[in-house]
Amino acid sequence: MSGDGHRETWDDFRELVNMTPADLEKWLSTAESKDAGQHQDGGESTGHASGRRIVAILRAKKGDLTDDDYAHMRKVTGYIRRHLAQRPAGEVTDTKWRHSLMNWGHDPLA
Repeated sequence: MSGDGHRETWDDFRELVNMTPADLEKWLSTAESKDAGQHQDGGESTGHASGRRIVAILRAKKGDLTDDDYAHMRKVTGYIRRHLAQRPAGEVTDTKWRHSLMNWGHDPLA
């Protein structure tokens, strides 16, 4: 991928991932986080695993990010955009919708 593609991916990621690494890590340790999302064979949900990877990306030096990291960042931004478009009506503070987004590094109430 070109430098321009990486720059656009980085900008999109930083715009949509609005949780700090520390806040995301704290969130991922909660029961609500572990309960949200689709679980494979009773194990960790896809979003929860993604959240752990997002923490690592946020803590990495930009120059150390790999093409695989950028691919994950594009996956994250795509998920967040799709999920935001499905916002349920009413109060969302304690909903699986919000919890799932938070696993992907975006708190819609922030």
